[in-house]
Amino acid sequence: MIGRFLEFSVHAPDVLVSLEFYEQLGFSQASTGEAWSYPYAVVTDGRLGIGLHQRELQQSPLLSFVLPDLYAHLDALEGLGMEILDRRLGGDVFNEATLATPGGQLVRLLEARTFSPSDRGPGEISRLGWFEEFVLPVADIKAAKRFWERLGFVPAEESEEPFPHIGLTSDSLNVALVSEGTLARPALLFTDSGMSGRIQALADKGVEFARLPSKLDPTAHALLIAPEGTQLLLTTAE
Repeated sequence: MIGRFLEFSVHAPDVLVSLEFYEQLGFSQASTGEAWSYPYAVVTDGRLGIGLHQRELQQSPLLSFVLPDLYAHLDALEGLGMEILDRRLGGDVFNEATLATPGGQLVRLLEARTFSPSDRGPGEISRLGWFEEFVLPVADIKAAKRFWERLGFVPAEESEEPFPHIGLTSDSLNVALVSEGTLARPALLFTDSGMSGRIQALADKGVEFARLPSKLDPTAHALLIAPEGTQLLLTTAE
């Protein structure tokens, strides 16, 4: 319905500092195009793309999807009750539109990719482990679930680990809906059965961790905050 997930778009005031941070964690830099007129870089672990935008965005983070022939799809989205907040369409511009989800998270739809696909293999994960899902705090989980289902996401699971959440999946992104207060803001969740070893290895390299939510065991989980503010949650999972 909204195309294929492209990147987790964030405002990075100093792109080079953020780029260095992610490369130290085992991410690779992707080759970007000329869609944006300002400094822009993308890092990837083969599954996840993080777009570092030096210009301020409507919201940071944004979830960016590629939806070819964008103009033809907007009426159908509005027919499903989606609110299109803005649109930039025309033959002489890079077509894009933005819609809001319950709770205020913005989704950006783009006519085409803004960076080349990664040449990393599926097993070449970063030092953070396997990218599992985007964790989104919302006030009304049931309303948010219905909305994401209308976007084409499929209910995956309800679980208490590492915190109560409802999972939804698509062919390019998993989303975990959690109650407000579980996390201060959205996060990228990485998993590994041996995560404690990964956490120790990062600590040995001088990586500094942020304070965890109180309900998470610090021997099995850790939280990193990137220079631009992105939350990276590391959790032990089978």
